[in-house]
Amino acid sequence: MASVTGFGGAFLRAKDPKALYEWYEQHLGLTRTHGCFTFPASAQRGDVVFSFFSKEDAYFPPSQPAMINLQVDDLDALLDRLTAAGVTVDPKRDSYDFGKFGWFTDPEGNRVELWQPAEKG
Repeated sequence: MASVTGFGGAFLRAKDPKALYEWYEQHLGLTRTHGCFTFPASAQRGDVVFSFFSKEDAYFPPSQPAMINLQVDDLDALLDRLTAAGVTVDPKRDSYDFGKFGWFTDPEGNRVELWQPAEKG
């Protein structure tokens, strides 16, 4: 039987896609390839998660239908850089045995989660 083999991407609507691409390039250092951001599988340090939340769950704003999670190599440095650039950064930072988490809001009001996976030992 045919089956799913992995996660292919995340797709979000934007009022101004061109401006949002430019913002993510400037503030997160992402580079567009073939008109979108791509991440080689070899660059992944942690698993890719596909999860469902109830419509009332407050983990991210209930008015926001989806939230992206980006893996990073230095959570604190990236969030500090975003703060210095005037980006709305949630002061809360969580740490678990599988990694550290922080959040910011992009120019279109999307809450975005950043995850620094724990070092595999």
